[in-house]
Amino acid sequence: MNYVQPIRDPEKVNAMINYLKNRKERDYMLFLIGISVGLRISDMLTLQKEDVLYDHMDIVEKKTKKRKRVKILPYIRKEVQTYIKSLHEGEYLFKSRQGDNRPIDRSTAYRILREAAEACGIREIGTHTLRKTFGYHFYLDTKDVVTLQELFNHSSTTLRYIGINQDGLDKAMDKFKPSWLK
Repeated sequence: MNYVQPIRDPEKVNAMINYLKNRKERDYMLFLIGISVGLRISDMLTLQKEDVLYDHMDIVEKKTKKRKRVKILPYIRKEVQTYIKSLHEGEYLFKSRQGDNRPIDRSTAYRILREAAEACGIREIGTHTLRKTFGYHFYLDTKDVVTLQELFNHSSTTLRYIGINQDGLDKAMDKFKPSWLK
């Protein structure tokens, strides 16, 4: 099984942002919103213009069927508002080129992210990397696992999910020097 990871290095996050920004606005917004709000890709792909008109998005999560209210952070708000000016009412944010008004599918989102990651020298990436990257940096900034669990609708798996436990294990292994090597 392949595991996807968060993008831990802020320079690599910025490399992805710059790469996608210079390619296609839709793809850039997919990445920017994904790493800024922590939604699952299945919930992101169903977003329409009306969902991001205000300070919060009100959605029903596909996986859990729970209602969720997500704040659109001020640092991306202006870019989101600029982006949606060209969209019509009812139009999907991440619109496919196929059909009149269909969102891109999960495999297209994956391809977009893989291509950008490859260009930026990033491995172990997938659509879930967006959510994990949000969670990883939220936790590093706040150290508030309880709020992060609430944001993700998780119970006890959050630190492992965002790779914090793996970071701790890796650091412990780096420090480990067996007595037979001393």
